[in-house]
Amino acid sequence: MAGPTKRGAKPRHVPQRTCVGCRTVNAKRQLVRLVRTAEGTVKADPTGKANGRGAYLHDRRACWETALKNRAVDRALKMDLTDANRAALLARGAQYSNDD
Repeated sequence: MAGPTKRGAKPRHVPQRTCVGCRTVNAKRQLVRLVRTAEGTVKADPTGKANGRGAYLHDRRACWETALKNRAVDRALKMDLTDANRAALLARGAQYSNDD
């Protein structure tokens, strides 16, 4: 009688997140995370591990502009963005192209 057969390695789970700009779902690592800090500011989180409430956006200018215009970032982070925060995020989004 043969021993148990190996069926192969189980595929690794890939966390999924939704872009607040275009509402499409992608792998977490393909999106840019914004985090609300304890001080009440918003900053980009390149590691994806900073403490605080997070929101995710594609690295496309259109997603950033749409999310800020429609206040989707405000809702996702459960805060009202200040004009300074909004301007900083618009500047950050402007560095991206509109390519898919």
